[in-house]
Amino acid sequence: MAITLVNPDGLPEIDAYRQVSVATGSKLVFIAGQVAWDADGATVGEGDLAAQVEQCYLNIGTALAGVGGSFEDVAKLTVYVVDWTPDKMPRFLEGVARAAAKLGGTPVPPGTLLGVAALDVPDHLVEVEATAVLD
Repeated sequence: MAITLVNPDGLPEIDAYRQVSVATGSKLVFIAGQVAWDADGATVGEGDLAAQVEQCYLNIGTALAGVGGSFEDVAKLTVYVVDWTPDKMPRFLEGVARAAAKLGGTPVPPGTLLGVAALDVPDHLVEVEATAVLD
């Protein structure tokens, strides 16, 4: 496996993700920000943050599978959430958990979550981009 996820001593241990990923593979994969579109380009979960997070993560999984990878190969995620406030975290984590159940495990690579004013279209509440490393 090209990615090892760790929580080094001296940094807080956070259940939602690991603080560091160590990559040893040779192929870098950069996945464009994924929004809550299905394969036909229709928005999934309009107005539902958990449903949109789930779809974004599933889209990342689909993109990775298309190049011979999986969520286990993700070195870093960047998540953009419209009008983010901390009270949205339970719905966000619900979406991650639902996606993880479908992807066969918990996607917990290091990540950054940023609040933004808007995304590409008003119906999109979240966008997720990924960097992966494959052997």
